[in-house]
Amino acid sequence: MENEDKVLVIIPAFNEEANIETVVEELVQDYPELDYVVVNDGSTDRTAEICKRRGYHMMDLPVNLGLAGCFQAGMKYAYYRGYGCAVQFDGDGQHRPQYIMPMKQKMDEGYDIVIGSRFVDRPKDFSIRMVGSRLLSAAVRLTTGVRVADPTSGMRMFNGRMIGEFALKLNYGPEPDTVSYLIKQGARVAEIPVVIGERLGGESYLKPAVAAKYMMRMLLSILLVQNFRSRSDMHGNDLDRL
Repeated sequence: MENEDKVLVIIPAFNEEANIETVVEELVQDYPELDYVVVNDGSTDRTAEICKRRGYHMMDLPVNLGLAGCFQAGMKYAYYRGYGCAVQFDGDGQHRPQYIMPMKQKMDEGYDIVIGSRFVDRPKDFSIRMVGSRLLSAAVRLTTGVRVADPTSGMRMFNGRMIGEFALKLNYGPEPDTVSYLIKQGARVAEIPVVIGERLGGESYLKPAVAAKYMMRMLLSILLVQNFRSRSDMHGNDLDRL
């Protein structure tokens, strides 16, 4: 396939008018070897207008689907265009594109998912983010036997087999519990150390109370809900059939 050896950068964007131009221009100017698509998730600001004016590759969703639906739309784009690799990349400027090709190189060693980790080979701290990630990491290891140092990282790369899983199934979200589930189904996961920056502009929706609820929901899902997730939920398909 034409795009089998290429990396698609999927950029979910909801109300990122303050950041999207900076994020895409860096990719276009400094990393022309990477393909990208902005998935505008029903933004109510000027995100779509900016992308259209600048001629960016964009999927313009008519309504807000949330991160899971938005990312799945991007994975469908990757699947039907035959990309062999896709990376989830924030539209707020926190993710740094210089780590994308090192992630691809790691994936080429035979992994299905490569996570850009903030906590691999880093001194331990006791920030709320670190504590929450360590709790989820412990839950993933308890239920799968695999250590994932930064399960909450939003910078994740998926190979063609995983692209098919996200594109063709209805209940896959880009979340730690999905990573846990995929590990149980045989997916091989690796991490490389990355530095995640601060949001360039605008305001994050992830307030402390929201973050705490998110962590509790993910813990419950990893420890309990995933045990009841069956092949029938996946429309009868498993990873080896893709």
